[in-house]
Amino acid sequence: MPRYSDELIEEIRSRNDIVDVIGGIVKLKRSGSNYFGLCPFHSEKTGSFSVNREKQMYHCFGCGVGGNVISFVMDYENYSFPEAVKYLADRAGITLPELTDSEEDKRVHAFREEVLKCLKSAAIYYHKRLKGPEGRLGMEYFKKRGLSDETIRSFGLGYSGRGHDEAVKYLKEQGFSDRVIDASGLCNISEKYGMTDRFFNRVMFPIMDVNSKVIGFGGRVLGDGQPKYLNSPETLVFDKSRNMYGMNIARRSRKPYRIVCEGYMDVISMHQAGFSEAVASLGTAFTPGHAGLLRRYTNDVRLTYDSDSAGQKAAVRAVPICKEAGLKTRIIHMDPYKDPDEFIKALGADEFQKRIDEAENSFFFELEYIKKDYDMSDPEGRTGFQTEVARKLSDIDDELGRDNYISAVASKYSIKEDALRRAVALSQERSGRETLPERKRPSSVIHSDVKDENAGTEKAEKYLLTWMSEDRRVYDAVQPYLGVEDYSEGVVRDMAAEIYSGYERGAPKIADILTKFAQNEKAAEAAGIISERIDAIDSDTDRQRALTDLVIKIKKTSLERRKNTDDGGDPLKKAVEEKKAFAKLKNIRISL
Repeated sequence: MPRYSDELIEEIRSRNDIVDVIGGIVKLKRSGSNYFGLCPFHSEKTGSFSVNREKQMYHCFGCGVGGNVISFVMDYENYSFPEAVKYLADRAGITLPELTDSEEDKRVHAFREEVLKCLKSAAIYYHKRLKGPEGRLGMEYFKKRGLSDETIRSFGLGYSGRGHDEAVKYLKEQGFSDRVIDASGLCNISEKYGMTDRFFNRVMFPIMDVNSKVIGFGGRVLGDGQPKYLNSPETLVFDKSRNMYGMNIARRSRKPYRIVCEGYMDVISMHQAGFSEAVASLGTAFTPGHAGLLRRYTNDVRLTYDSDSAGQKAAVRAVPICKEAGLKTRIIHMDPYKDPDEFIKALGADEFQKRIDEAENSFFFELEYIKKDYDMSDPEGRTGFQTEVARKLSDIDDELGRDNYISAVASKYSIKEDALRRAVALSQERSGRETLPERKRPSSVIHSDVKDENAGTEKAEKYLLTWMSEDRRVYDAVQPYLGVEDYSEGVVRDMAAEIYSGYERGAPKIADILTKFAQNEKAAEAAGIISERIDAIDSDTDRQRALTDLVIKIKKTSLERRKNTDDGGDPLKKAVEEKKAFAKLKNIRISL
């Protein structure tokens, strides 16, 4: 793998503060020395995603992801290490020198490019089929939907034909191998039929990334076949949770907002009507990856999902994801029509623009959705709704914003403002407004965890390495008793080696250490090792007890490991040495 110098990588990392980078995507709230928020890599209601500015690292206590700013960009943007470094270098205004790829990197890059060429060739094939005699049914469908020739050309729409292996045969004739066609997601392979087309008898929607490269397809069946819509599977170039249909065009829109809708035809109809800011997710629910992609181009999102119950439910799920990404969110209502396509055909672009301008505040949209579950004519139903409203209001962190919403909600739903404020305060009191993960004190927890015979050495090693990475005194106190070889093999021992050698040179730089692990895609595992939740220990006695317990646990396991290893030495001599070593454990007493 071609690589930049350690000094250059360190400069790039240091010029991109991790709190600033992640804070642009995740809403972070400071708690002590850390910042917490909802993890962008998995769905959660309690903020278990931690960012530490001093160490320049992040870790999620829920799903286990972690690393430094480089590994975050790798995980969030699905970038390789060099791509993440380049992204951060561009962000910091640093010009990178050109690198020469290794032979392996050249092979990987060449294969990826071949897959993209195959997908582009398939898009050309489908488009030509649509415009030819065999594409009559597909063209009739698009014309019936009101699409112009220019729109059909602009979006590269196509038709897959009725045969079951026509596209595969064409691609093979173009020189693409079975391996490339398979990796492109354009075929099915079975023992009985061999390699056949994934798409047939469907109108085709090429899916492009933000750079207008074809990365996949969506196909709508003509007739009563199932499934109605079929998308490309995820491949090395296609991740449906991080791409959006139409974004290659919408990213260039001068509008200050972007409109998110449900389907391909909604996007195409809106673009044809002049609303080039429209995008859609790709056959999947709205994800943090989609929100992050939108965040690159705007902080204002208008949701225009279908007006049926499924569409409204999808909008309700999307709103908090947008908010966590720092996106201001409003809802465009299509009533009495189902979707933007129907609305525009019926009322035209001017009326649709009015609906955009009148888009509803997403908070009130959520309240109206909740209201449907309550009988407002019944006192119990009304009380239940108001209690739910108070809970929603108590979730607003910003005090000024919460105060304004309380007044607005009280007015809109005819609730006495004083009563609502009391209900919100009670809701806050009951929840404790504690959305951050509970933190453990090592004075009690380390002792109990390590003394528990069922607790593994891994827990002790994590506690000790975390504590050691934060306090040189711990290293100085422990180093005479534990060497690098005493830690478990693998990433744990590698991390211990980095911390030990770091102190030997002066002090370990955790962010730099994590960069080394990121290059081997082990940043999450490494970050998890030094992210144990530890508060300060006030008592000298507790500190001594905690450190002593940790060292004994790790040393004992290390001695057991050596005891069971046949190193070819004198068994009797080895037994005597082991006995002496175990006896010494009883005398270990460590203090800072």
